[in-house]
Amino acid sequence: MVDTRSFAEAGADLELVGIQKRFPGFTAIENLDLKIPAGSFFALLGPSGCGKTTTLRLVAGLEDPSVGRILIGGQDVTALKPHQRPVNTVFQSYALFPHMSILENVAFGLKRRRIADPIGKAHEALQLVELDHVADRKPAQLSGGQQQRVALARAVVNRPALLLLDEPLGALDLKLRRQMQQELKQIQQEVGLTFLHVTHDQEEAMTMADTVAVMNKGRIEQMGAPEDLYELPRTVFVANFLGKSNLFAVQVSGGTDQMIQTALPNGAAISLPRSRSERDSGTITIGVRPEKLRLHREAPTDTAGRNLLGPGRIVDVSFIGVSTEYTVEVPGAGQVEVFSQNVEAGPAAQLGDEVWLSWHVEHTFGLADDRLETGALTADFSTQAIAAQAELAE
Repeated sequence: MVDTRSFAEAGADLELVGIQKRFPGFTAIENLDLKIPAGSFFALLGPSGCGKTTTLRLVAGLEDPSVGRILIGGQDVTALKPHQRPVNTVFQSYALFPHMSILENVAFGLKRRRIADPIGKAHEALQLVELDHVADRKPAQLSGGQQQRVALARAVVNRPALLLLDEPLGALDLKLRRQMQQELKQIQQEVGLTFLHVTHDQEEAMTMADTVAVMNKGRIEQMGAPEDLYELPRTVFVANFLGKSNLFAVQVSGGTDQMIQTALPNGAAISLPRSRSERDSGTITIGVRPEKLRLHREAPTDTAGRNLLGPGRIVDVSFIGVSTEYTVEVPGAGQVEVFSQNVEAGPAAQLGDEVWLSWHVEHTFGLADDRLETGALTADFSTQAIAAQAELAE
């Protein structure tokens, strides 16, 4: 087992202060303030055109900010060239030298900088990614996942204060990508370096990162632990970019110190904790995740602590193995998505069935956005759909 303590010596925090980046005709980043603690795994998540890749290029020194400062370990590096910054980048393309062996690829940077014992340090880095046994092979002899681990070893061996990951797993198939997600997280924990991971893949960010910042139109919409962002989104964008959400425009009708009472256009009452809502008066947007809902074949008893909707009619059924996805048309509420785990053989309900929906009050959240145009909105902001709509380059 390689001693990873040597790789953790240079870990440092990253701070962006008042960063703006303007290109002719548009602004890519607006007034970005961000601090990433040393030793953390931080993900910058967002669709094409949101500014995340521009942010990474600013940190790497490949772009200059129009306004603002970049500090690494407390040192202002804004004016430094890329090679002068304690930063290394792992790209999606791997960028390995095809004519060199794996060992030579990893040792290349050390030799250029005339670091002592480059071959020994390269072996240590390859041991870290469990590839020292293929040190004499050429990149073309390795799988995509192995090449990505070599690229990671080459970046880590330089002991940067900050490691930048630019969509590093995008070229891998789904199974290998999930395996590499686990391995990257494990390596980050072992070496103790600061990782800044830029991605459009929600699952990738939530699987690996300690903290996720969701970026939209050059600004960070919300930042926090993955589970916090998923369970308590603040905006419509975050609620729909991280998975699916059933969103409703409702009128606040009353409440207590602890709860807010609201009503749908059809008169159905929906309650939510005041602590889980960004707004508490007028017309507000509230939501609930599809997996939090339960289907009932008969009208359930009105129970304290639960919200009820119905009756509605199932208009679509999609069996996806571990669960079944239902679309239920509820008069006055619109179409509502329900994810039901398949604990028994076959779907629990059929197309055309009349059903009622219920969920725990504490699973409801209230957003900061203004009123929705429709009574209910269920959306899946897929990466492809957002990328197709984006007019700005990342």
